[in-house]
Amino acid sequence: MKKQEIKPVYVLAGKDEFLLAEQLNSLLARLLEPEQRQMCLRQSDGADVTAAEVFDELRTLPFLGDRRVVVLTDAEKFVSENRGLLEKYFESPASSGVLVLVVGSWPGNTKLAKALPKVGQLIEVAELKQASLVSYVRNYANAEHSKSLSFNAAQMLVEVVGDEPGILCREVDKLATYTTAKAITEKDISELCGHNRIFGAFEVIDSMTAGDTAKAIEKLRIMFSFDRDAEYTVVGAFAWHFRRMFSASAMLKNGDSPATVAKKLRIFWNKDAFFSTLKKMTLEKLGDCLKQLAEIDYAIKTGRATAQTAIESMIIQLAKE
Repeated sequence: MKKQEIKPVYVLAGKDEFLLAEQLNSLLARLLEPEQRQMCLRQSDGADVTAAEVFDELRTLPFLGDRRVVVLTDAEKFVSENRGLLEKYFESPASSGVLVLVVGSWPGNTKLAKALPKVGQLIEVAELKQASLVSYVRNYANAEHSKSLSFNAAQMLVEVVGDEPGILCREVDKLATYTTAKAITEKDISELCGHNRIFGAFEVIDSMTAGDTAKAIEKLRIMFSFDRDAEYTVVGAFAWHFRRMFSASAMLKNGDSPATVAKKLRIFWNKDAFFSTLKKMTLEKLGDCLKQLAEIDYAIKTGRATAQTAIESMIIQLAKE
């Protein structure tokens, strides 16, 4: 990055801590060479520093570097308590200092926000939607590990692991170490990331469609007993099964043979059990299951329900139909 392109102030705003950290690392790579960080970078929590410390640091000439960079993470409190001082600093920033404020949000109706474009840059870090997450993990696997990840495999990973980018990337890291092949497959994901959840969820569905509600509830409770992450991932495991069943049901309805369906949807394990279970559910009922799972996911994320209670209620309701 050329010197004239460097801004005196950057504000990174977003809710996802992992994505914010990723964006911050990218920005720091543009501002400082790796060997300059020890002498020219100060990174602190915004609640742990005073305005005097921050502005003195910014106005101190850099040692063995072009600029001195001060990063304040969780900077909302610092901004709130020093708004007037920051407004004055924005009018006359240090010539060789760069201030980076990392915040959860940056309301555009404040004097500080309106002054920022003249002196710096706002970098908004938006949360990723599920459709974007699939592309995100595929790109991450390729960029960080030179591994390919098919769309179906990436979608499976998102559904089984959840929608937090940081957790997804850690799972991709594990998968890349686990497999020596150039491609990370659905089989790799089921074996390493979600074996118990995927197979456990299918056993619950199988018991439920067989009319054995008590056995379905028992198997669900076993899933939660032996899997510490089930509270966060069980909805994804069920959604993955019901989505495949919905697609298979639609294909069969359109005249495709079970063999063709199995090949297109990559149904390799428990194939006979899959189609046996599928016969017991209509396309409409499968669609209703997916709708209920979306509602359950929202209820869990907003604190209105727990995963185990919500899934149990769904099983009991479906068994009555």
